[in-house]
Amino acid sequence: MLRRQIGRKFESLRRASGLTMEQAAEQLDRARATLHRIENGAEHVRYRQADVQQMLDLYGASTEDSELLLAMTAATRENKNWWHDYVGSGLPRWFQLYIGLEAAASSIRKYQPELVPGLLQTRAYAEQVFRMPGGSIDAEDHDEQQRAIQLRVERQGLLTRFAAPQLSVIMNEAVLRRPVGSPTIMVEQLHQILKATELPNVTVHVLEFSAGLHAGAMTGAFSIMDFPLDECGKEVEPPVIYLEAATGAIYLDKPHEISAYNRIWADMTDRALNESQSKMLIQQIAEEYIRA
Repeated sequence: MLRRQIGRKFESLRRASGLTMEQAAEQLDRARATLHRIENGAEHVRYRQADVQQMLDLYGASTEDSELLLAMTAATRENKNWWHDYVGSGLPRWFQLYIGLEAAASSIRKYQPELVPGLLQTRAYAEQVFRMPGGSIDAEDHDEQQRAIQLRVERQGLLTRFAAPQLSVIMNEAVLRRPVGSPTIMVEQLHQILKATELPNVTVHVLEFSAGLHAGAMTGAFSIMDFPLDECGKEVEPPVIYLEAATGAIYLDKPHEISAYNRIWADMTDRALNESQSKMLIQQIAEEYIRA
């Protein structure tokens, strides 16, 4: 899958540069078939750093895109198996890859045991989150925090774009009841969640404390992303499971991994409140913060 993502990125850069595959092949002094294999994510393509840099230069890639593709192609040489720990200054490289997958997804399912998902966070809530130590952004670096917060806010445009993905969220009741900042911040945040559920492509379910033990208790937070089918209704890209830690992330796409997380999701869905009940509970907790 890493190779397919690399191929898509190179194809996007080539098209943005205005070059056909034939023109790019000629200027790179390579066979068209070689570029075709690269852009299709062929398994046996070797990515030499000098060759990758040559393509990036030809396509006029930005610094961010160049750093990301150099890191991704290096991972294929090192056989890192989807561990992305290229955390330098600014946005971690492994999270840049996630953003690309998120933007390409037709549906996103998110389970959050601790925090409101980033796609639903208010700016004030996000500011509180990024002040915590131990994350990928230095809690003492105000400028980096602000850039990360702005990115989080801009990502939310994904939910209202043309052909927006279906977002399904399951949150523990603890996410709603744990104060993040002041009561005012929490009231704004809970109202933001309720507003998001008015969109036709957003659903939120709450796992009450009374739901007891559930399959998600064994996993921690995760996202399941599904991608559009082709014109024949066939899967072009397999679903991807995203698991994030403080210094890196894992991307899973093997059939048995997808099946396992689908079973976990189904168990939590069965135990969670339905949409109407979830909205009522969110509103109730918001009112409790107002009275606090």
